[in-house]
Amino acid sequence: MNIPNFEQSIEAINKLSGSLEKVIKGRSDTIKLVLTALIADGHVLIEDYPGSGKTTLAKTLGKLIAKDQLHNGTEHILPFRRIQFTPDLLPGDVLGVNVFEPKTGSFHFVHGPVFAHVVLADEINRTGPKVQAAFLECMAEKQVTIDNHTYKLDELFFVLGTQNPLDVAGTYPLPLVQLDRFLLKIPMSYVDADTEIEILAKHAEIKAGVDNVTPVCSRSDILTARSVCNHIFISENLRQAIVEIVQSTRNNQLIQFGASTRAALMIQTALRGWAMINGRDHANEDDLKYIAPYVLLHRLKIHASGGSPKQALDRMILPHIEKLVSKGL
Repeated sequence: MNIPNFEQSIEAINKLSGSLEKVIKGRSDTIKLVLTALIADGHVLIEDYPGSGKTTLAKTLGKLIAKDQLHNGTEHILPFRRIQFTPDLLPGDVLGVNVFEPKTGSFHFVHGPVFAHVVLADEINRTGPKVQAAFLECMAEKQVTIDNHTYKLDELFFVLGTQNPLDVAGTYPLPLVQLDRFLLKIPMSYVDADTEIEILAKHAEIKAGVDNVTPVCSRSDILTARSVCNHIFISENLRQAIVEIVQSTRNNQLIQFGASTRAALMIQTALRGWAMINGRDHANEDDLKYIAPYVLLHRLKIHASGGSPKQALDRMILPHIEKLVSKGL
């Protein structure tokens, strides 16, 4: 296939990936998955341990993407913002608020931290349902509504949410409708011993690297990559396998409720992004086998008798992958 701007977009992705790997050690797979969601125009939920580098990852990614010079009238939009979600947070603290100006006798809208290219929603499950619901509109529609007035977010708007899998005291579990807005859920584990030694030895150098990050691509480069991503080839056999996988999650004794049609669309979207991250203009069965669990696991409620969620999902995915391989792409 000859997709316009494909090589240019691959170059921008490689620059992002290379720059992130200089700062975030031992997280190549996580970086690739995050970039997959970024160019597929989705959001990412990372379930991580404290001190795993999630803030550094999000902050560095934001710094690596420059604002367009001709993108005027967006002074309120920053490359990166971090929101620490707490139980006492209010919707206005996240979205923005109208402030009355006595001199003019009118209200002025003060933009909240969601007005950014990359937003780190840190410990998103620690805030109440009201804030979670307000944040849902941002993720689903890329806009906020304050006092019946709608404000558009930046087209690049990308959320990297986190939640701590260990400490659940004082948390508000994300409802399924909120979880469904995340394209991928990425469970992070500890790095290996060699990587940890490297981090200890080069900590000062790594910290300096974060502080001195310079952009390697522009906002328009990412938007172009998203346009290219929409043209990554998905074969009919691969599309059929996606549908069979999603349908196999329904009326299954191991699962309380199955995946929706939106889940199938999300798998197709993530497939295109993952193929592109790997430098290809088409997706294959290995892509489907790898990416499907990251799309589906947070959308399914699996009974304890079914074993671990990953094991249960593998039992549903692998037969369709084998069937797909036998057909050929």
